[in-house]
Amino acid sequence: MTAALFVLGVLIFLIGIGASIGLHEIGHLLPAKAFGVKVTQYMVGFGPTVWSKPKGETEYGVKAIPLGGYIRMIGMYPPAPGTDGTMLRTSTTGRFTNLIEGARQASFEEVTPDAVDRVFYKLPVRKRIVIMLGGPTMNLIVAFVLFTIVLCGIGLFTATNTVGRVVPCTPTASNLTGELTASGSCAPGTASPATAGGLQAGDTITSFNGVPVTSWDDQMAAIKAAPVGPVPVVVLRGEESLTLTVPLSAATRPVYDANGKDTGATESRNFVGIAPAGAYVRQPITAVPAFVWDLTTQSVQKIVTLPARMWDLARQTFTSEARDPQGIVGVVGVTRLSGDVVALDNTPVIDKTAQILFMLAGLNLFLFLFNLIPLLPLDGGHVAGAVWESIKRGWARMRNLPDPGPVDIAKALPLTYAMSLVLIFFGAITVVADLVKPITIGG
Repeated sequence: MTAALFVLGVLIFLIGIGASIGLHEIGHLLPAKAFGVKVTQYMVGFGPTVWSKPKGETEYGVKAIPLGGYIRMIGMYPPAPGTDGTMLRTSTTGRFTNLIEGARQASFEEVTPDAVDRVFYKLPVRKRIVIMLGGPTMNLIVAFVLFTIVLCGIGLFTATNTVGRVVPCTPTASNLTGELTASGSCAPGTASPATAGGLQAGDTITSFNGVPVTSWDDQMAAIKAAPVGPVPVVVLRGEESLTLTVPLSAATRPVYDANGKDTGATESRNFVGIAPAGAYVRQPITAVPAFVWDLTTQSVQKIVTLPARMWDLARQTFTSEARDPQGIVGVVGVTRLSGDVVALDNTPVIDKTAQILFMLAGLNLFLFLFNLIPLLPLDGGHVAGAVWESIKRGWARMRNLPDPGPVDIAKALPLTYAMSLVLIFFGAITVVADLVKPITIGG
């Protein structure tokens, strides 16, 4: 790997993150403006402003820390219950009450006389939901577009029935990988069946023990079903069809779970000693929804178990325990991995492109799902508040009661700040983990 290519990979991914955040905020901005809400700021990033330019009533800009973004809509919080909507309750007691009233005051001060009817909280519930779902929906669209490019334009890297590599030795208790010993040979009597039978990298297997083979799955099924001992294997080597005799044997191999993680258990199974060559196979566009759905269900499971997985990450980071390569990876870690991908030696550009696009697509899918969590300050929290308001108003109409008015989400500010602290804490743990025990390509 070269430093220049690594930096290029990091920059490419940072630009991709910035674009994803920017499009998320555009997803909020466009419907907000379409519904007449006054939007005073559109910002990508947090912290000090690096660049900004006013256009009309909105200031557009970029901030120094590209880990989020926001649009500022006036009137996010409704007036305090019991007021006439033009003033705020002045008598307050308690820290939380002062916090809530302070937020209301700041929100009220943004409302200029000409924008009294352009505040967010006065919109119908359906329009507020559209605005808040606009950001996550934009991320979902980006994810679909990128996954479509990868699956249909480049293809999925699929194992084939062509031999990509021959393992020289049969794995033993002292040589689990089946590689050559330091002397450059296998231990006596442990040459792999593939080596003994004359299989070579580049051979395309067309039949194994009389069973036709057209894919790697066919190949694995035929190996599993064949009896231990000499089996005929038909291969296509160049333009020539050859029939080889492979002495199929059994070997003790590790057992992996559904996520590809070593369970620590072992089992004896038929062993040949070949690894498949891969090829990009373009998928029909109809395969994209099912592919995204499968990733979505997996991601939802990971989000649901996020607290437990975050605890695992913290334990692995601050103890001698090895970091789980299938565990949580933060923005710093993913960005570093993108640099590793671009800097890989002897790797085709198409492979690198597919991997970077796949990582960005996965990031956008995660942003879509994570922002749907019905907790403030996430978009899903605002949607939950609007839905609850609709339920309250519907119930009041059914009982011929007065309109209860907007849901006072300002009362949820203590929970909002608590949730924000949790998110900051989680983010800090991932940053430390990615710096102290980084996950790298091949490591």
